[in-house]
Amino acid sequence: MKELDKLFEDSFNELQADIVSICLEYVYERANKIYIYCSYEEGLISNDFFYNINDRIVERHKLNDTLIKEDGNFSYDVSVERQKAIVKIINENIKKMIKLCNKYKHEMPTEIKIVYDVQANKLTAEYTYEPVYTNDSHNTARSIARNWYEQIKSENK
Repeated sequence: MKELDKLFEDSFNELQADIVSICLEYVYERANKIYIYCSYEEGLISNDFFYNINDRIVERHKLNDTLIKEDGNFSYDVSVERQKAIVKIINENIKKMIKLCNKYKHEMPTEIKIVYDVQANKLTAEYTYEPVYTNDSHNTARSIARNWYEQIKSENK
């Protein structure tokens, strides 16, 4: 049984690493930290991601707001098409996590908050298994992700 648990953990961690990798690629590896929100509740899959760049917490579509004079002519491609592509890849990885959990008879988290420290090459993840928003008439996956962004932003002032 321990070997199956190891196989599950390795595969689950690999999917998380792939999610981090695509978010790192999106920012051209120019972030201090990456924050990734993954949600799966009542069959609904959702995700969001944002960054710490130059000690500023910034949403994925506002990366160019972090540029400094030393960046010269560099700019991030924050096109809607590129953002949609990243969201789609993350959602595909969440679907793979669901299948993996089913295969190994593990409970799929309803919420995963990943923080990747680029400089330290350190990934931490926080998992929730209870419903986060489906039992709450005021919140959605998007509003929960937005609240996390605001929380991280206020902690980093």
